[in-house]
Amino acid sequence: MNAELPLKDRVLEILSQVADPEIPCVSVVDLGIVRDVRDGKVFITPTYTGCPATAVIEAAIGKALKDAGFALKVATMLSPPWTTDWISDSGREKLRAYGIAPPDRGTAKHSLRDVPVECPRCGSRHTEEISRFGSTPCKSLHRCLDCREPFDRFKCH
Repeated sequence: MNAELPLKDRVLEILSQVADPEIPCVSVVDLGIVRDVRDGKVFITPTYTGCPATAVIEAAIGKALKDAGFALKVATMLSPPWTTDWISDSGREKLRAYGIAPPDRGTAKHSLRDVPVECPRCGSRHTEEISRFGSTPCKSLHRCLDCREPFDRFKCH
């Protein structure tokens, strides 16, 4: 870690190594869950207010900070609510490589049914939604009609 970087940058560097507990291919920074570092706190916004992983994420962030010698508190910020537009470009690529279709940027204000979903395996947009609920509450289950593979998609919000 570069001690010459500003505090916020050093903290984000550390937290970029904290994996999301439900989707370990991406960090809490990749997902845009880490909102700010100020006033002795790291502010996070869960992907939705009922996310069962929030407590685990808070604990993982707290441990990473403590292990790096930082005495920062973790605080939850619910407003504005998290949006899939906050997922970084790197995070979107990591999700795709893991087999999860990230929503296109700017689709957070649209219904899932309004935007064709790209299969993360073959790239086809000839897909269908199988269920509004996927492997976690923040994802829906889809199937590619070309390669026939099922996949999760982050719900747009």
